[in-house]
Amino acid sequence: MRGVYTGGVLDFFMDKGLYYPYVIGVSAGACNAASYLSRQVGRNRKVTVGFVRDPRYLSYRNLLREKSMFGMSFIFNEIPNKLVPFDFEAFDSSKERFVVGTTDCVSGEPVYMDRDSGCPMLSVIQASSSLPFVAQPLFMNGRVLMDGGISDPIPIRKSMEDGNGKNVIILTQDRAYRKKPFKLGWLAKRVYPEYQGLVEALVRRYEIYNETLEYIDRLEQDGRVFVIRPEIPLPVSRMEKNRDKLDAVYDWGYRDAEQAYGRLLDWMER
Repeated sequence: MRGVYTGGVLDFFMDKGLYYPYVIGVSAGACNAASYLSRQVGRNRKVTVGFVRDPRYLSYRNLLREKSMFGMSFIFNEIPNKLVPFDFEAFDSSKERFVVGTTDCVSGEPVYMDRDSGCPMLSVIQASSSLPFVAQPLFMNGRVLMDGGISDPIPIRKSMEDGNGKNVIILTQDRAYRKKPFKLGWLAKRVYPEYQGLVEALVRRYEIYNETLEYIDRLEQDGRVFVIRPEIPLPVSRMEKNRDKLDAVYDWGYRDAEQAYGRLLDWMER
């Protein structure tokens, strides 16, 4: 739910007509990126904040019925096709390259998929958003896939490997944040006995995450990345359902992007 901050940033970008030729995201970041590429200002807010109190969107009832806290069919089928229509035509005609990170449950390694992968992108985004313990994995192209944030939570290296020398990074944690070690490895082994790679990726995720943050700090000092992130921790939980708090976090993201805009343009021209 901290991804509402990202939605605010991207809505400001759209208001300014600012689009980048390469966009990569995982989990909530990939969800927000889709509406950015379809040029639908405010859509992320309508979906995330507008439906957060709807039990079809987020509830323990979903966990019992679908084995997922988030109602995946509701989110990736009913909402985009009926309730808050996703502009598939605009998305498909957008010229930007869109890459979504997922995690292979068997190997534990990241799997990156784009529009040439042969899979519907909303299904790829669903796989990237399928959190361990509260969602089910998806089967695609002979792989078992889950949350992209497990194996490569901030895919800056993938972007650079794809030839992007300068990158704009949107983070939803403040500069001081560091992820703590995962203490539920024993539970992961019980829940996913057939996916040793996933279990190992969960255990080492905090190391990858924290090392990536250190790497981003070095890139930022060298002027190779421009980072937009909150200065202090966002006052929302991963499963936040308070609409007022979520609205405030959206506004926070929009405002941070607005305040950074002048510096961003200067950095882009260097």
